[in-house]
Amino acid sequence: MNPITRNNFIVITGGPGAGKTTLIRELEQRGYRCIEEVARRLIAEQLEAGGDALPWQDKERYKQLMFDRSVAAYRDTPDEDKPVFFDRGLPDTLCYAALEGLQISDEMKVLAAGLRYHTTVFLLPPWQAIYHTDRERKQDWQEAVRTAALMEQTYTDYGYRPVTVPTGPVAARADFVLQTLANGG
Repeated sequence: MNPITRNNFIVITGGPGAGKTTLIRELEQRGYRCIEEVARRLIAEQLEAGGDALPWQDKERYKQLMFDRSVAAYRDTPDEDKPVFFDRGLPDTLCYAALEGLQISDEMKVLAAGLRYHTTVFLLPPWQAIYHTDRERKQDWQEAVRTAALMEQTYTDYGYRPVTVPTGPVAARADFVLQTLANGG
């Protein structure tokens, strides 16, 4: 597969409960197109339907559906001139698979390497002051910390440059992201 790079597709990632969705909503309120996290939507749908493609039930099926939906989100999002922010990207599924000891198929590796986002990926670090579990997020604090570290490594392994977004008020975090991009990423 010849790589497709969409430099205006910007990934916001990190471990669970680090404030990614809140940051995405802030960017959306500022007029940017934002793509919601496919994993949380998938979990919500599975819970509503009584399905088992959940990270605490059928992890393999959950991984595959999450990956397929991430590919679809990438391919179905129009390529615009201004930034489009993604609440997680394709490599997030590979990180999940590695955390859970699940197989990563060659197809997944090829697609994750070939469907490229902007080189700079914004990593929200674990932040215990805001961390909480809920109906869709069941990981404990230690797993959140482990996930963030592996997420940074996964993106680095796929040729991205993770930039850590400082903790603080959401407006300051959004300003940091936008200023970093304005300065060349």
